[in-house]
Amino acid sequence: MERNGERLVHRAVEILKVQGHNLTIAPTTGPGTAGEIARGLMADGADLVVVAGGDGTINEVIEGMVHSRVPMAVLPGGTANVLAMEMKIGRDIERVARSLGEWRPRRISVGHLACDGGRVSRHFLLMAGIGLDASIVRRLNPALKARTGKFAYWVAGWSLLGRDLAEFWVDISGQKRRCSFALLSKVRNYGGDFEIARNVTLPDDLLEAVLLEGRSSLHYVKYFTGMALNRLSRMHGVTVLRTDRAVLSCPPDVEAYVQVDGEFAGALPAEIHVVPDALTLLMPESYAPQAG
Repeated sequence: MERNGERLVHRAVEILKVQGHNLTIAPTTGPGTAGEIARGLMADGADLVVVAGGDGTINEVIEGMVHSRVPMAVLPGGTANVLAMEMKIGRDIERVARSLGEWRPRRISVGHLACDGGRVSRHFLLMAGIGLDASIVRRLNPALKARTGKFAYWVAGWSLLGRDLAEFWVDISGQKRRCSFALLSKVRNYGGDFEIARNVTLPDDLLEAVLLEGRSSLHYVKYFTGMALNRLSRMHGVTVLRTDRAVLSCPPDVEAYVQVDGEFAGALPAEIHVVPDALTLLMPESYAPQAG
């Protein structure tokens, strides 16, 4: 974490201490370590796990907390922090720390992904993206992302403009559709700036599936315009469904990829399903009622 980020976290810690919390600070030691840290904290008796970080760090933590009864709360960080934007808590980490005592625990479902021939098995809190956006995540330049944040995603996306995209099959309740992008989401926010799935919230026990057709990447100029104008679901080539399960496949000569919560996960074939009653998440009351 950058120095400024460290200072903000330390200020948030002091705020929580003043509120009467007895804290154990446990920095991550590298990618893939946050889940094990969360498991260790719970084994030592923690009655709340507060995550200071972005969606990738939060995703790691839920992997260590799924099926526990210990609540999780978030202090926003990272590049986009879709979870913070979804719950409309903003990016001011100190203000969020002051308001945590007013939040309420809500038991929610999470998603589960199995792909790469069973070699990958992981949970997600926010969304799984298949096809175009997973290819963008796979192409990300980590150094550019560290320097410029979201701009690195645009650079990776622009590199695909004018190219043909990998197409794959999505099977939902026996309905099979050919797509170049599929989003299976538990949240409305996408990337911190947009909404693609419009009728889903974190406590829902269903995913909203938004399926986009078209081999040419140029179709996505039209789709992007429709998304910006809140007309995407009514556009030709777009299908929106509600489901608790999806099976994704592609021809042997096609490579199509999956991302979960903004992190590259693997390649098709894949199965995605909802895991009910999986996690306790602290939510502001301003979000929880509309989510119910």
